[in-house]
Amino acid sequence: MRPETSTPLTLEEHRELSREIRAARARMRELCDVVVGVYGPNNRAAFSFLRVTDAMDRLCQNLQAQVSQDYPGPDVDDLYL
Repeated sequence: MRPETSTPLTLEEHRELSREIRAARARMRELCDVVVGVYGPNNRAAFSFLRVTDAMDRLCQNLQAQVSQDYPGPDVDDLYL
């Protein structure tokens, strides 16, 4: 883990972070589908899973905006999405 600084993540750090987050996001969606499928969307646990997947989607959108700001250009298009 890098120490806290005011410099942006490097492009390689963004790439590594995006791989990790995309994998976690995909796994959370799989688990969410199982829980929602078993208990239905009105169940508390299923609802929480849906909220977590929505939050991960927002995180990816925010990180995509950040990497696009840090490194403008086509190299970073859809890095997190």
